[in-house]
Amino acid sequence: MWKFPGGLSEPEEDIGDTAVREVFEETGIKSEFRSVLSIQQQHTNPGAFGKSDMYIICRLKPYSFTINFCQEECLRCEWMDLNDLAKTENTTPITSRVARLLLYGYREGFDKIDLTVEELPAVYTGLFYKLYHKELPENYKTMKGID
Repeated sequence: MWKFPGGLSEPEEDIGDTAVREVFEETGIKSEFRSVLSIQQQHTNPGAFGKSDMYIICRLKPYSFTINFCQEECLRCEWMDLNDLAKTENTTPITSRVARLLLYGYREGFDKIDLTVEELPAVYTGLFYKLYHKELPENYKTMKGID
């Protein structure tokens, strides 16, 4: 079945860094993190070591297009047309749905689907966290109160 590259995060590795690393390890393609597209949550997943599983789908920008895939992890690896991927029956439900989501983004604008990332100061001095959310209009980023 066709699926997007993916894998587990390393300890303290950010979501975007995990996506970029996993795509490179599995395909040989260097890329840049652009956004979070969706989050899958599943309980009682047999491959999740007794924990609830969250699978985060990211949108990346490729810097290369030549595939040099890892034969230990993949049987086959190729670029596919999103229309074909969305229609094929030889894929997982999440891959089909994300292909449709990407088609929507290409046609209507990624601002309609992307969850952007913003680093904000934590309540603990000197620490920060990353907040993933739909982009706010500029006037809402700086507003002091609600009218």
